[in-house]
Amino acid sequence: MRINVLTIFPDYLEGPLGLSIPGRAREAGLVDYRLIDVREYTTDRHRTTDDEPFGGGGGMVMKPEPFDAALTALDRPGRVISLSPRGRPFDHETAVRFALESDLTLLCGRYKGIDERVVDAWVDEEISIGDYVLSGGEPAALVVIDAVVRLLPGALGDHDSASSDSFYEGRLSAPSYTRPAEHGSRSVPDVLRSGDHPRIERWRAAQADAATRRRRPDLLDLDAAD
Repeated sequence: MRINVLTIFPDYLEGPLGLSIPGRAREAGLVDYRLIDVREYTTDRHRTTDDEPFGGGGGMVMKPEPFDAALTALDRPGRVISLSPRGRPFDHETAVRFALESDLTLLCGRYKGIDERVVDAWVDEEISIGDYVLSGGEPAALVVIDAVVRLLPGALGDHDSASSDSFYEGRLSAPSYTRPAEHGSRSVPDVLRSGDHPRIERWRAAQADAATRRRRPDLLDLDAAD
């Protein structure tokens, strides 16, 4: 898989993408990250990427020309995603869908966003990671990349690890425990030390269902709607 990221701060992403699962996936040849500095596609000596909004008002808007030029230069843009607070909420289902793409391009806006003409001409989807505003799309890009890359076959090295995660089957995950069995006055539930795997699976399913009903009943409402 190739993931292109258009940004004015490529250094913001380079470090995190070399760590943990995203880094190991790149080393294993499962994914190729291309961090594209939009400033390289400006034509003035100040490398200007933003200007005042038409119609007045506060803030700045990212200019269309550098994004157009950067996107045109890509040989494999694939599905183009704009990271924006006005986008559709990012969720597990979307991560799965993106993981099936061979090429994915993420646009990191700043200020008041990217000129709408770029969105109209290039963008397949606008995605938001939450109902709040960030200083730029770079943190959102890292969230999307991490969620997508860990779903690539071989990225985790253990399918069971992903299949027991929250949202994998529309529920939150069951509680997790590790050694020591006794920690202060608290003990690991006996069932997890029983060696009875069918019983353990039933316990985990019941715990996942209870956690979902208590913390995210909206997920169960979605199931009922389906």
